[in-house]
Amino acid sequence: MSFARRIHSQARQPVVVRAAGVEVERWEHEALLEHVAHVVTQPPAQATAAVAIGSINLDHFHHFGDGRIELTNDPDSTGVDWIMLADGAPVAGRAARVSGMDWPRLTGADLLPEILGLCQEQGAVVGFLGGTPATHDRLRVLLPQRYPGLPPAHFWAPERETVDSRQGSEDLAAQIAAAGVDVLNVALGKPRQEMWIQNYGEATQAKVLMAFGASADFLAGNSSRAPQWLQRTGLEWAYRLLCEPRRLARRYLVHGPPALLRWMKAHPVQ
Repeated sequence: MSFARRIHSQARQPVVVRAAGVEVERWEHEALLEHVAHVVTQPPAQATAAVAIGSINLDHFHHFGDGRIELTNDPDSTGVDWIMLADGAPVAGRAARVSGMDWPRLTGADLLPEILGLCQEQGAVVGFLGGTPATHDRLRVLLPQRYPGLPPAHFWAPERETVDSRQGSEDLAAQIAAAGVDVLNVALGKPRQEMWIQNYGEATQAKVLMAFGASADFLAGNSSRAPQWLQRTGLEWAYRLLCEPRRLARRYLVHGPPALLRWMKAHPVQ
């Protein structure tokens, strides 16, 4: 990925660490939220590329990078400007060691509630693409309670065949644009959600798109996060594996070790 980005609210270029064709940016928590708020409040006439926020964990290295799916960052051609954050503890830890800097771990599960709060403050319209109808039903009840000033959210739970179809995805993007969505959470699983954002994100006319996977499930209470002490010690993956062994065993036990070896070659980008 080439990160020749246009930074609006952050005063300097972010520090970047790279391995196996994947780059991870260092963002302070508050700077990221300020950047999102700035983009959301931009008048249409001043808007540039949509901001797309991705979460880098070891599963990302299994799908993307050298010899795998290429996720390019070319806002001029795609209309989407990626910000790739350290989500997994091994990713943040290695980035800190090779850069010599503290590296904040910014997860989708933590950021989504805060970005919804920003949307409430700014009156921005939120949309959720992907996930289950049951999760959406819970969010329809929860969001007005937790964010009473948030405009009514919009939800799409398409079948996989629809998402994998060009015509189906173009129709979805047109529906999202017609609904006036400013901030869109895309939960289609890796690598589908990132590629959908890259291919169709501009057509949605959303200002911010988030490839945050299961974050909506955590918000809805359908999935539980690990206790804080497990998160701090980098063992959240073990907790999730115990909770969902059939779904996650292959990701963590088969795909995880080779992905970690790829990331261990990380080095700062000059």
